[in-house]
Amino acid sequence: MHIRFVWVGKTKDKSIAALTEEYLKRLGRFSPVEITVVKEQKRSDEGNADRIIESESKAIEGVLNRDSYAVLLDIEGKGMTSPELAEFVRKRQDDGTKDLVFIVGGFLGVSTHLKESSRVRLSLSKLTLTHEMARMILVEQVYRAFTILHGLPYQK
Repeated sequence: MHIRFVWVGKTKDKSIAALTEEYLKRLGRFSPVEITVVKEQKRSDEGNADRIIESESKAIEGVLNRDSYAVLLDIEGKGMTSPELAEFVRKRQDDGTKDLVFIVGGFLGVSTHLKESSRVRLSLSKLTLTHEMARMILVEQVYRAFTILHGLPYQK
């Protein structure tokens, strides 16, 4: 199974970027992994929020494959424990999912269409996180899921 992370905009904070890269490297031991960054619209355009949301959402949809199993990070999504996320990943492996894609939208959110077309809407926390921190935590949690599945001591 191929793991992809799709998000809007580059990570500007160097320390968060370094941690994200470290967990991506570790995750690569278990599965092919990649990040796809779609272009972030300018914040000065916030007055036209609907246009920004549509543009960024279409860019995200444009990098998904027909067989992508899309998991959208959404504050209104389902919360999971780390073992539940591990079980979710195991089920995707067992059902033959080829392309498991975790999506982090832009600062204004994503379109209704993208929310409705995603297979799962996942919430990392009820707390508000910066998008950069959410990305890093997401990658770390997917890595943690694989360590749980492989019985490695990291998750303890």
